[in-house]
Amino acid sequence: MDSIQPLPVIDRGSITEATASSDPGQPLGGAASTMRAAVISLGGEIFTIDLKSVREVFVIETITPVPGMPPGLVGVTNLRGTVIPLLDLRPMFLLNSDAPLRYAVVVKHEKWQVGVMVDSVPEIRTLSREQFMPAPSGMGEGGFPIVSTVVKLEDRFRGLLEASVVLSHFEGTN
Repeated sequence: MDSIQPLPVIDRGSITEATASSDPGQPLGGAASTMRAAVISLGGEIFTIDLKSVREVFVIETITPVPGMPPGLVGVTNLRGTVIPLLDLRPMFLLNSDAPLRYAVVVKHEKWQVGVMVDSVPEIRTLSREQFMPAPSGMGEGGFPIVSTVVKLEDRFRGLLEASVVLSHFEGTN
């Protein structure tokens, strides 16, 4: 059974403690039988992110548009003196993008980090290995491999967002 915990705001210290039992970057392999994940909502759809890729969650106070940014990057915000690019993934998944997003989940990979804008404050769940399956292949031309694995939550399949793929895609489009 999934354990659910509301997540008002998290920081690196609590992430390190919470994820000590999972195998980094290997939700399907290795000896770990569970993985901690942030469950997020985008345009009314549910996705998961490996908690090891999450730095923190914050309320978006202001967005400063930056001319010439790649599609999906809506601007930047100041998070305690650090400039964080903000990413809206809804258009990539063809989701309704009319409603404003109030929260961002800062995901990191190596030296890169970006705020993925979300509908609501995510939940933290412990997921078992049996809940993971490979995503369907052959997504057509222009397929975007942000989701390489699906997770069964509440009797539905949800995508596991790959932070490294998201960040490397936007790093290469500047």
